[in-house]
Parts: sequence; C-alpha cells; structure tokens
Amino acid sequence: MVNSNLTNAKKAKNDEFYTQYNDIEKEVNVYLEYNPEVFKDKVILLPCDDPEWSNFTKFFSQNFERLGIKKLISTSFASDSKTFKSDYTPTLFETQSDMYDKSKTNTKGKIFILDRDRNADKKINVQDIHFDRYLELDGDFRSEEIKKLRDEADIIITNPPFSLFREFLNWIVAADKKFLIIGNMNAITYKEVFPLIKNNKMWIGNGFSAGNAYFSTPFVGDYAEGVYNPETGLVKFRNCCWFTNMDHGRRHQKLPLMTMEDNLKYSKHKDIKGRDSYDKYDNYDAIEIPFTDSIPSDYNGVMGVPISFLDKYSPEQFDIVGGTANGQVPDEHKIGNFRTYNNPISNNIKIYQRILIRHKR
Repeated sequence: MVNSNLTNAKKAKNDEFYTQYNDIEKEVNVYLEYNPEVFKDKVILLPCDDPEWSNFTKFFSQNFERLGIKKLISTSFASDSKTFKSDYTPTLFETQSDMYDKSKTNTKGKIFILDRDRNADKKINVQDIHFDRYLELDGDFRSEEIKKLRDEADIIITNPPFSLFREFLNWIVAADKKFLIIGNMNAITYKEVFPLIKNNKMWIGNGFSAGNAYFSTPFVGDYAEGVYNPETGLVKFRNCCWFTNMDHGRRHQKLPLMTMEDNLKYSKHKDIKGRDSYDKYDNYDAIEIPFTDSIPSDYNGVMGVPISFLDKYSPEQFDIVGGTANGQVPDEHKIGNFRTYNNPISNNIKIYQRILIRHKR
C-alpha cells in the first residue's frame, strides 16, 4: 500500500500539506501584538479547510470571541475532485446536519459558517460551526461561488497547494483583500509576485521556528523539497514562509550591520573575511552580497542580496531596486540574470538569483 500511494503521489503532484496549530498561533500572535484589533469585526475566509481537521478553522473558531471576529467562513473541496484519491470521511458538522446528503458529500464543495452562539452555551467557539450548504460545484477557489465568498471577506487565510500558489495569490490580489498565506520562498521570483514585494504590497511574515516548517499530509513517501518522517507523519520544509499584506512589528526592525571595512576584516564568512573588496557584477553596476549579514552599512550603491534577505527586510532601512531572476530589473539594463567572473569558489561564470537593494535615501 505504501509503495502504491507513493507512486500515485508522484504522478499526481500531491502538495497538500496541513499546517500545525502551534505554527498558526505563533504567526497570528505577531499581528495581534502589532495591532490587537487586526481581526476585530472582520469576515475571515478559510478556503478549502474542512473544519473538523483544519487547524486554521480550529484556531480561529476557538479564538473567535477573543479576536472579535464578525464571521468565519470555511469551505471544503470535494474529495472526488482531488487528483490523489484517498478514503474520505465527512465531518460531523456535515453528517449531523439536517441537510446532509450522502449522494453529494464526495462530489460537492461545502460551506461552514461560524457567526454566533448556536448551542446557547453563552460562548462562540468550534462547537457552534454550522454546516451552511452544499455548493453547486466542487469548491474550487476559482469558481464563481467561492469568488463571491472572497468578495464578502475582509481577510483570507490558508495554506494553498504549492503548485497553485501563483494563481491563488493572483485570485486574492484581484479582489484587493488582506491575506495571510503560506508558500515557497522561491515564489518571490515569480514575475507576478516580485512586483508586489518590490512595491510593498506584500511581504514576508514572522516565519516558522528556526526556519523549519513541519506539515502533516495524507500522502506517504518522498517529496522533492521536503523530508518525510514516518514516525511523526510530518514533512519538513526549509524553504517555506508566510506571505502577507498585514503589518507586524518585526517588519520594522532594522538589520544591525557593520561597515564595509569591518566586514572585510571581521566577517564570520570565509568568502568575505580577508578580502580587499566585494565582487562586482560584470554587466551591472552593483556589488555582490552573498550573505544578508554581510550587507555593508556605509555602501550607498546598489547591492545584490540573496532572496532570503526578505526575511530581514525593513522598508524603513532599504529600497528594493529590482530582481535578477524574473526580469524585474532597473530600466537601464533590461536583462534577466547578473554574472560575476570573480567568483572565489569557481572560475566558471556564476549565475546569481538576487534581489537588488540600496540603503534608504
């Protein structure tokens, strides 16, 4: 069975990973610390999150009153529409409803609502989630039914399938909504995504502990970018992050830096320490910064930094000029990649994936 599941998973591009409760709580608390009323009187949409096992739904329903939420909408995606087929059990919220229809449960999407105390116990929590109705279609976020829910919502929060991240983000941006979603860090290089980062319309959230994200999954086996642990049933990723347009305090913390002279003299990185200068690109007027903590505090020109820099980016400290992997480069040089011939590791031409920044003027 394990080998069969693995084979099917590889063919089906299974990238449904379920976020842990403590990771959601840790991330949300950062926004609450910055603005305690960030969720007050807001309608929150959780797309494709069955409430009985979605930790997003569990967290926001359990904290419904504390956060002052106006309405929580959770939608589910029909099991028969998923590429990878697995055993499906309807939620108790659905089966205990008078509207339960066995003929629809596998083929139709569903809507669950939390908006008031339904069981008269004088509190609003997960026990008050209401199975609202079956959808006409399968619950795909691109359907007109889910678009209407998107338009009703103030904030959209979820962990979308990695393979659909680009399309899902466009879907949110088209409606000009607040959002908090999980994605691969490399998504910032997409031509649809990078302009949002550059123009401060989207940024990196607080992040996962020590940069390690652990997700549960119904699929058993190996993953291209994650490591599966059969003992815990979790898949570990090193390159996942939260993307958001909701403000948080960490975003405004400036990065402590040394001068260029001190970096060349004292840097902990052997590629920097002891050198006479930083590398320069051969086809663009900028210096190469291979490590975020090696950004010199006293250099006023353009610098190429790793994409991981965005985890430390403060808009009060730096301007983002452009990027190298997506054609988002300054007008004077319409090229897609930057090169340096003076690579300390290899004599070959090195193609860098870099974000171009300079100190705030």
